[in-house]
Amino acid sequence: MAYVKNLFDQNFIQYASYVIRDRAIPEITDGFKPVQRRIIHTLLKNDDGRFTKVANVVGRVMAYHPHGDASIYTALVNLANKELFIEKQGNFGNMYTGDSASAARYIECRLRPITRDILNSNNRITDYVETYDSRDTEPVAFKAKLPLVLIMGAEGIAVGMSTYILSHNIHEVIDAERKCLRGEKFQLFPDFPTGGLIDVSDYQDGLGKIVTRAKMDTSDDKKIIITELPYGSTTESLCDSIEKAAKNGKVKISSIQDYTSDKVNIEIRLQRGVYTKDVVDALYAFTECEQTIYCNLLVIKENMPVQMTCTQVIEYHSKQLIGILKAELELEKSDLIDKLHLRTLERIFIEERIYKKIEQEKTEEAVNKAVLKGFVPFKDELIRPITQDDIDHLLRIPIRRISLYDINKNRQEVTAINNRIKEINKLLKHIVEYAISYLDGIEKKLDGETTKRHTTITNINAVDVKTVTKRDLPLKYDAKSGNLGIEVSGGQELFKVTPYDKILFVRKSGIFSVCETPKKLFVGPQLRHCGFADKESLSKVLFTILYRDPETQFVYIKRCKIQAFIMNRDYFFAPDGMEVLHVDTRKNFAFQLNYVKKPRVKVLSEKFKAESYEEKSLKAKGVRVAAKEVQDIVVQE
Repeated sequence: MAYVKNLFDQNFIQYASYVIRDRAIPEITDGFKPVQRRIIHTLLKNDDGRFTKVANVVGRVMAYHPHGDASIYTALVNLANKELFIEKQGNFGNMYTGDSASAARYIECRLRPITRDILNSNNRITDYVETYDSRDTEPVAFKAKLPLVLIMGAEGIAVGMSTYILSHNIHEVIDAERKCLRGEKFQLFPDFPTGGLIDVSDYQDGLGKIVTRAKMDTSDDKKIIITELPYGSTTESLCDSIEKAAKNGKVKISSIQDYTSDKVNIEIRLQRGVYTKDVVDALYAFTECEQTIYCNLLVIKENMPVQMTCTQVIEYHSKQLIGILKAELELEKSDLIDKLHLRTLERIFIEERIYKKIEQEKTEEAVNKAVLKGFVPFKDELIRPITQDDIDHLLRIPIRRISLYDINKNRQEVTAINNRIKEINKLLKHIVEYAISYLDGIEKKLDGETTKRHTTITNINAVDVKTVTKRDLPLKYDAKSGNLGIEVSGGQELFKVTPYDKILFVRKSGIFSVCETPKKLFVGPQLRHCGFADKESLSKVLFTILYRDPETQFVYIKRCKIQAFIMNRDYFFAPDGMEVLHVDTRKNFAFQLNYVKKPRVKVLSEKFKAESYEEKSLKAKGVRVAAKEVQDIVVQE
């Protein structure tokens, strides 16, 4: 048994780690989940500038992604709809209506040129590993020069954790990264392609929540036009929620029509006698026109899931950008030095006719020695010692090139190489300024119309559902069945309620409870009291409780108000073991005590006024009315 448990625990941990790192949570380095990274890698590898069938791309990605074509197709469509890396051709769905994309065989895509500017795929800088079948290699993570996890957003559910990262405007992200490099303060807020309004007062740098609303045109008193959607909604789901609210009587509309195409246009017409100002709050309260979205910026960092803020992500990527640019410059400088070394070798090899010295040699070893010997007088002109690869390069120079060798062209090329090396050295000394200029260059390449801010940041005053819901549901009590609620068929109507009211009811036994408006709740026969349990209502109700001690038969009176309670919990007005005889909510009334007949007891009944007794707290004991055994009481109506 222990072996099975250990085996289960080990396998479950491996599965959980796999789901977290390789399926659900994006990598902070490039902002991609594995399937997205494999799609971009495939497009980079096969990019020829022309559109390719999505079905073809999906097939090629399957060489890297072992989870079938459906997940690849869905991820590719979603990635293409981000409008950043992939250019689309054909029907890729409609983000407004929620319509799905056409089949993979009908649509095409290609890589946008800006992808190579943002992602470094050079295997001398980016780490590569073998694919699942060891037939090819794929990047562990691209070296991204922008914080794509913030630009694209992400959501995913793993084992024991989840991530919900909202998308941000790319221009604002670039500006934040620039400010971070300069040491200035910055702040980021979400931006959605569907537009709408958002309140970011509780965003908490990516770890809080936002309130998002549809944008409405309310200029017409009898018609509301929704022009932008709240994040997370489609026109179909929004219309469904409005129709449902109208059916339940929460929103008074006469019709709703969806005219959405490339822009959102939902027309809501109102009932006769109902005006726009009367309906807007109800739309926010009872439909998808307003939604609250909770964020959780969870990413994979250094192979572990880590919760971060937007600020921390920008700071991380600012350092990463400098590191990538520095690595690219140093790699270019190294290549230029190698190139300069080869050009120097070629010039000396040809100008000094070193190639003539190998004509009489008959073995490879002798040829190599002759070349090395020929360069001895020019040792000071060389950038580094000659290697076997250098000799092989020189020996591969064709006779045609030697005979047509242009010394001036060589010198010009050497000069250009030296100038570029000097420029690289200067950039390395001012790497931060270079990083900022790189960001400026990237921003100039962006499509201004596509990448502009779509969502409007504003202050949203939350609509309280209770305030916009009218009390029009009859709360009934059936004394025969003892049921209380809005779905009780017979009985007496007590008052009108809403589904969100808190109801206080007192049973015959003197036990009281508070619950939300019940649909059908058994409270027993002879309900003593029923009313609203809000502070204003309770402050006006003074309860008078008459109870008897079973041992002494003495009657006590207690007058109190209910000031605090816990929902759906039973409370007893009287101390434990007491018998509640009467509960009243009138401020002034009289009652009569009928005493037990005993010898020497001449007065067998006595009248009292409830208002003669002071109000006490709910937990206080009552005041003894009379020091005589009471047989029963009679309350004046």
